[in-house]
Parts: sequence; structure tokens; C-alpha cells
Amino acid sequence: MRTTQTHTIQLTNPIYRRRQRLNKMMLLIAALAVLFGLFWLFWIILTLLYKGAAAVSWSLFTETTPPPGAAGGLLNAILGSLMMSGVGTLLGTPIGILAGTYLAEYGNRGWLAPTTRFLNDVLLSAPSIVIGLFIYTVYVVQIGHHSGWAGAFALGIIVIPVVVRSTDNMLLLVPNSLREAAAALGCPQWRIITMICYRAARSGIITGALLAIARIAGETAPLLFTALNNQFLTLNMNEPMANLPVVIFQFAASPFKDWNHLAWAGAALITLFVLLLNILARVWFRKK
Repeated sequence: MRTTQTHTIQLTNPIYRRRQRLNKMMLLIAALAVLFGLFWLFWIILTLLYKGAAAVSWSLFTETTPPPGAAGGLLNAILGSLMMSGVGTLLGTPIGILAGTYLAEYGNRGWLAPTTRFLNDVLLSAPSIVIGLFIYTVYVVQIGHHSGWAGAFALGIIVIPVVVRSTDNMLLLVPNSLREAAAALGCPQWRIITMICYRAARSGIITGALLAIARIAGETAPLLFTALNNQFLTLNMNEPMANLPVVIFQFAASPFKDWNHLAWAGAALITLFVLLLNILARVWFRKK
């Protein structure tokens, strides 16, 4: 009876009704904002698939980039992107994991950890073209030519702050009770980190590495300064190397229709690769 009376009083209370109307209005605005964002997202993906699917063929994966007016594919650009992204990931991921581990496990006191976090945030938000210019100055100018190694170094620097942030955050989420229980059993610090903390934060750390791969997969500006481009197929990373982002940039701005079609196909490949990578990671970790 008391509950019914309270509900009746709330319905007749003008302040309560005003709050209800305000709550429904804000929920409606939030839902419209979500639909607005999803509309543009699906529009971009559908446009990429529609325009890119027309240029997808077997020759896209078996032939190199063609001269104007000739048939060809993106084999050299695909292999170049895979090689440079792979080397950049292998260089940046261990450094990022170790740095994030220090910040979370050993940087509780002192000025070094807060300063490192601040500088890492600055590097995380820095324009990628600045990183490309840095590698161009300290590496490309010194050796006298562009190369795939320079592109991999630039991509590796982009990977580091993403992995540092994700590793630091994931390890801080591990309950201290797990560390204390292991320490009470006489477990040393390094074994607590490797056998307990890493296992507890494994999914988050790997997700951070996948996010880093997704970011460098479409980077164009640093590769313009470092790897440049190569119309021919090469596996030698000590010389200029083709890559999908630069090829898309050059072909999309060209007046040749066949190059424009290849640019759309390359953009669709990168988008599908990143999408598939994230889906597989989520499915795998959900099963684990």
C-alpha cells in the first residue's frame, strides 16, 4: 500500500515529471547520436566494398602495380606492407610491453613513471608525419637512400606508445591480492609478473598490440619519408619498397581510371584486414 501511494505521489509531483521528460529527451539525443555515427561508419564501409569489389580479381594478388593504361595488381604493395608492418610490430611490441610493465609494476614511486606516462601520451597523439620526418633525418639521410627498414622503424615507433598504454592499464587492473598471495608463497617479483600478472592481463595486452597493428596498417605520411615506393616487386628491405597506403595515395589522386580502381581495391583490402583481425581476436579471446 505504501509503495502504491509513493508511486502516485511521484506521478503527481511536477519535479518528478520534469525529470522524467528530461531523462527521455537525453536518451533520445544519445540514441540519435549513436545512429548518426553508425550511419557514416556503414556508409564508408559499404562505399569501400562497392567500389573496391569491382577491382578485386586474381591478378590483384599476383601482379605488380602497372604503368598507366596497363593491367596489373597490388602484389608488391601488399608484400611491402606486410613486411614493414610485421617488422615494425616485432620491434615495437616487446619494447612497449616492457615499458608498460615497468610503469605498472615498478613505477609506484618517484618522478620517472609519471614523466614517462606524460611523454608517452604526447607521443601517442603526435602526428605520424613528424615520426616519419624524424626517421628520415636520423636514418634515411645518414644512409643516403629510402628503404623498407626506415619504414619499419617509423611504424615501430608508432606501435610503442599504443602498446605501452594498453599494457600499463591492463596490469594496473590486476588485483593486488593476486600479487600479495604469490609473494606470501615466496614467489619472486619477476615470476609474479610473468606467471600471474601477464596471464591475467594477457587478453588486454594482445588487444593493445592488435590496435597498434590496425593503426600502422593505414599509415601513409611516415612511409612517404622513409620507404617511399617501388613499382617493382622486391623483398630487399634495404631499398625503396612499395606499400599499400602510399600506392592508394598516389593512385587515388591520378587521372587514370585503372589506377583509381586499384586504389579503391587497396583501401578495401586494408579495411577488411583490420576488421577481420579485430573479429578474430574477439572470437578467440571469448572462447578462451
